[in-house]
Amino acid sequence: MDKLAQQSESVIDNYLVSRNQVGGKLALATVTASAMGGWTLFNPPEAGAALGGITAVLGYCLGTAMAVFTFAFVGPRLRQIMPWGSSLNEYVRNRFTQQPHHRRIASLLYWLVVAVMLLYMFVYLTAELTVIIQVLKQQLSWSALETSLAVMAVIFLYTAIGGLRATILTDAVQFMLIVPLLVVCFSTTAWALGGLGSAFEPVLENSPELLSLGNIGGLRFGATLLIAITAAEIFNQANWQRVYACRDEQTVRRSFSGSALVILPLIFIAGLLGLMAAGKNFQTSTAFFDLLASLSVPGWVQFAIIMLALALVMSSLDSLLNAITAVLTLDFLRLTRKLGDRDESQALIVARAITIAIGVLAIQIATEGHSVIFLFFIADLLCAALVFPVIFSFYNRHQSALNAFWSSIVGLALGVLFFPKPDFSPLFNVPGGGDLLNSFTVALLASAGLTLFWTKVDKNNKNSGVAGFSYRELRGMRKSSTDSVESATLGAAES
Repeated sequence: MDKLAQQSESVIDNYLVSRNQVGGKLALATVTASAMGGWTLFNPPEAGAALGGITAVLGYCLGTAMAVFTFAFVGPRLRQIMPWGSSLNEYVRNRFTQQPHHRRIASLLYWLVVAVMLLYMFVYLTAELTVIIQVLKQQLSWSALETSLAVMAVIFLYTAIGGLRATILTDAVQFMLIVPLLVVCFSTTAWALGGLGSAFEPVLENSPELLSLGNIGGLRFGATLLIAITAAEIFNQANWQRVYACRDEQTVRRSFSGSALVILPLIFIAGLLGLMAAGKNFQTSTAFFDLLASLSVPGWVQFAIIMLALALVMSSLDSLLNAITAVLTLDFLRLTRKLGDRDESQALIVARAITIAIGVLAIQIATEGHSVIFLFFIADLLCAALVFPVIFSFYNRHQSALNAFWSSIVGLALGVLFFPKPDFSPLFNVPGGGDLLNSFTVALLASAGLTLFWTKVDKNNKNSGVAGFSYRELRGMRKSSTDSVESATLGAAES
């Protein structure tokens, strides 16, 4: 029975992790493709056209690149301390359970991390599906249901069957489409406007502040994005899957740092499309597509744009579907072990069923036209409050579950004071209220400050009851040998 359980777990590991199987250019391609979604054709152009101009575009560039670059450091670290693992939530569960009197808090922290991961990834998934619905409705007059069913059916075909390995292989194809097609879209748009000089001349004449690096509004917007994207992407399981899929730690460093360098110019090009649109008075999230509709571009250009949008959306949709499935399936496996079911042969079927169920739910929300932008902001705030306490535990063995949980809660509570309502009016009547930058910054700094102070106190107080965590024991754990969190900790101590 144990042999059968190990074999089934190996199947699940290949399906959800593809451990140590990806290297070289393929690693770079999958990291880049999964990081760039359909939002590339909407958000950076809108930032350039209406939300601060060139400084806001640079904020998108730096935010997206920094989020990826961060994994060049935290990715290898997690592989070092938990080489058998596969996810951030799995790490949190095993890291914060060594103190018996803190297990209840550790459990709360674990479920908080799981909830934040699922919220962020599902909102992201729904937003990406909404993006392709908008594109194909404008370009081909397809209905929302037709678009979502067609796109998701193709993704289901290879994602549910092949798992992460199939997703990574398709990422390579999508990456080879994204880069040249984005360049083609930019160059043909500039050509249709009479060249680069003519394309930006109306902006210089009518809205010169959009091209100013001293634009305060753009700088604030850029800083908001830098915090929000970097914090949120830590809780995107798609990134951690690729950390463990890379052949070794050096591959992780090279692929994520290289991807950050590739992403910078690509996002900048997308943002410049928005600046071009601003010259024609298009200043919404569809600024680039509104600009194209006003120009006489050849049919092949429209086809290239559709292909670009599909490649961008599918590269993130399949990654997010796999990532959400991984988080949910790991808890399903833990539950079956806890109930004494050592035969996990049904786990792969369950994983595939979860993939399809999540996709169907996303289709329903996207086709009904619900906006998820405010949910994105809520998820970003949660991530900003949680990110430092969680990542700090990678490096400091004196941090306790009590510390991490309450530091996150305090940071979240203080961040909420400055958070806006859905209409972006202040939620609370405090100075600086209703401002996302203030909210995210306060949440991040408050949780970080309390984490550092509390850890120092625990380290210096011998009567605190907090024993230093052993990363060596975590490395020695075998997740296939645990029936629960408690037995995992005891088993590691005995080994």
